[in-house]
Amino acid sequence: MSNIFNTIDKIKPAYDMAYKIVLLLCKLLLIVDILITTMAVAGRYISFIPDPAWSEEVVLTCMAYMAVLSAALAIRRKAHIRMTAFDKYLPKKLILALDILSDVAVLGLAVVMIVVGWRYAVLLGSRGTYVSMPSISRFWMYLPVPLAGVAMVIFLVESIYNHIKSIFVKEEVYNEC
Repeated sequence: MSNIFNTIDKIKPAYDMAYKIVLLLCKLLLIVDILITTMAVAGRYISFIPDPAWSEEVVLTCMAYMAVLSAALAIRRKAHIRMTAFDKYLPKKLILALDILSDVAVLGLAVVMIVVGWRYAVLLGSRGTYVSMPSISRFWMYLPVPLAGVAMVIFLVESIYNHIKSIFVKEEVYNEC
């Protein structure tokens, strides 16, 4: 059985790469957000710095991307909000079963985010444009939801796999002297 898990573990670098890509995207969005906000605020008080009309919409769109993509990152790091108050009182197997159930429920949410989010992006996004940038479709405003859903599915599949692996494969623990 451990041979199967060893074979599947070979795709772990793909999960690591997906995590790094999403993390890099969030970092870049944060930098863009800070730069545009700084320019917009400075443009209100300093006459030679422009205060573009599109700044608020772009900043809000970047924030939407960061919010949902960072939720996917939290899933990978197991840093999402969860109830752990009773974990020390419950049997380990029950906690593992509840973790799997939780991951499956969030996986269902991620699939809904992909399906419904894509419909909204295509249907509502294609109907309108940004107010301050009439040449840009609102599709880009709705895209973060299905995009984050895809990232969540990737990281949840890995999490569920790791839970299942922990049932069948006992990791060796080395004591440090």
